[in-house]
Amino acid sequence: MLETIFRKCHRGNQISFEEIVYLLSRTDESEIERIFAAARKVRQAVFGNKVFLYSFVYFSTYCQNSCTFCYFRKENPNSPRYRKTLQEVVDIAVELKKSGVHLIDLTTGDDTFYTEHPKRLASIVKAVKDETGLSIMVSPGVLDEHGLELIERAGADWYALYQETHQLTLFDQLRQGQSYEKRMFAKRYARDLGMLIEEGLLTGIGDTLEDRVHSFREMKKLGAMQIRTMTFVPQEGAPFEGVGNQGYQNELMNIAVMRLLFPDVLIPASLDIEGLGGLEKRLMAGANIVTSIIPPRKGFAGVANCKYDIDEGCRTVAGIQNTLKKCNLENATAQEYSRWVADRRTIDKHAARKCAGDFIRG
Repeated sequence: MLETIFRKCHRGNQISFEEIVYLLSRTDESEIERIFAAARKVRQAVFGNKVFLYSFVYFSTYCQNSCTFCYFRKENPNSPRYRKTLQEVVDIAVELKKSGVHLIDLTTGDDTFYTEHPKRLASIVKAVKDETGLSIMVSPGVLDEHGLELIERAGADWYALYQETHQLTLFDQLRQGQSYEKRMFAKRYARDLGMLIEEGLLTGIGDTLEDRVHSFREMKKLGAMQIRTMTFVPQEGAPFEGVGNQGYQNELMNIAVMRLLFPDVLIPASLDIEGLGGLEKRLMAGANIVTSIIPPRKGFAGVANCKYDIDEGCRTVAGIQNTLKKCNLENATAQEYSRWVADRRTIDKHAARKCAGDFIRG
């Protein structure tokens, strides 16, 4: 059955809901490796052996939300709180450009200091864009229409805002007190302004196989050009602190199956889950972005593992090179990434909004 599904993917034929569940449910090691190998083949056909590199600049850890999975939820007294100055952010961004990253991901908690005063956020976007010339992703929580317009005019190429799940009951458990539709509306509005969208799926925290397939369909409907999946990591001071980590297999299977379903989108391998030690298996599952590159000894935090491998210098462009070579991959150039972004931003907006049924029937 695997070969039949692979042929459908190769030909761009419809893949049924049940067939995707079948892929995700494989537990035999030889079948899993066949799925990973098929995903790598698809990645090679579209992207060659090049990977893109994203730096992660978490410049505010204040947050108004009470997400039950997150270290930076507002009620957590253990979470370090800081806001970096504009000059600090710009200086770090310039340093990161020199190190070889292709994109600066400007990230905050859902901090009302910025969301209620989006000109402050836009000024950071513009300053980093002007000083580096790199593509900019903005991950600030939910912005209203005016805020989204401001960051787009300031130079934002990407708007990142994760649902974590598209199953409404689970969403309410994970993002307590938040509006599912408000988050989706913000992404659709940003998309229609011309920004590219990154959507995210959290796994290992109550999601079923069917929930994950449903999320794939919703990501397709949204027209997300970057789709992320991350494993839930228990966080000190969060309600799910005592929940045991179930391992990373769901995340790896999600990466591989998303690559088969969406050959030309960007799929991250995050350093924020297992650090450098987990990078190889995510790349071997079909990811083509290395994310959460963070400069050492600058006082920045990560998300899932807030300190993992940062100040040891492992989460740098230099620090990942041996892993890339081991996977027969290499850094793309900044020009290659800029062309990719420019090409995708000029695609007819309606083309990015095609029905999920184009790939997923069910």
